[in-house]
Amino acid sequence: MARGRKSVTIRDVAQDAGVSLQTVSRVVNGGPNVRPALRDKVRASIERLGYVPSLAAQRMSGSRSYIILAINDRERTLADWRERRGTDWVDQMLLGGILTCSKHGYRMMVELIDTHSDHVERELGAAISALQPDGVVLTPPHSENALITGLLTERGIPFARIGSKTPGPGIALTMGDEGAAHLATTRLLELGHRRIAMIAGPAQYSLSGWRVEGWKRALAEHRLPFEGLLEVGDFGYESGTRAARALLDRIPDLTAIIASSDQMALATLEVARDRGLNVPRDLSLISFDNTPIVRFTNPPLTAVDQPIAETVSRAVEQLIAREPVVDGAPVIEVAATLVERSSTAPAPGMA
Repeated sequence: MARGRKSVTIRDVAQDAGVSLQTVSRVVNGGPNVRPALRDKVRASIERLGYVPSLAAQRMSGSRSYIILAINDRERTLADWRERRGTDWVDQMLLGGILTCSKHGYRMMVELIDTHSDHVERELGAAISALQPDGVVLTPPHSENALITGLLTERGIPFARIGSKTPGPGIALTMGDEGAAHLATTRLLELGHRRIAMIAGPAQYSLSGWRVEGWKRALAEHRLPFEGLLEVGDFGYESGTRAARALLDRIPDLTAIIASSDQMALATLEVARDRGLNVPRDLSLISFDNTPIVRFTNPPLTAVDQPIAETVSRAVEQLIAREPVVDGAPVIEVAATLVERSSTAPAPGMA
């Protein structure tokens, strides 16, 4: 019976590099007082031997746990998974977080916490006590939940707040939501549209308001009104259906709609079909999120592509670097882009 391959240990690395165990440990854990040439020699041995440090050993060797914890909204995430809606927020979050953590010898773990729960402090406190993370990434709406940010601050745990500009502790990052909405609206204006409506997300997400502001700003720059052109949904399909019906009932000459989520955009597309409207000949449609499903609709949807992976990667880099957060530090913005597909076209009569 063949014997399994022997695992490479820290002793093997020390012997190969001709250094002490303590030196290897300091290099693995990013410790001080190691000459650059010696550090390079140890890293070369680690690479050559394929040594993978034990997480338990790393945690015992110093004050770091080598874990970054990401907190996502429990209720919405589970609903998306159960209904198989095709959203890829968590996938993109993991893509950016796991790759960046791995590069630095860290691990990313995810916990689902209900931001509305009366037990939020208990749930988060239990996760923190069990994992003892070196940093926490908060996604909306947790990033603006005072109970959560207060608990992390009280325990002295560094954290990043994605989708938050609110002054206070933590590293604030956004995906340029106002600029993205302005970009989408401006593109429709370039195509000749003058009656451009928006289906916004819920007020509990600050980014919903930022997108509305970007849309309003673009219309104002062209001296166009926005009164009566706004409806609010909850990012879900049913709310998108209600909002699209209300807009098309109220504004017969509407030629374009920006929906603040792919689910609300898909609902708008279906409402337009039910009313005999052709997208994009009669109605142009732009979505936010750019999840995989919008590439396979008929027509494929033009969408704002949110840089989720890159934003989470930036957050993890900041947390691992352990750079102190100064009050009034600028918000880190990772700008979104617009991916044009077949759901947008010149306004009727402009072709």
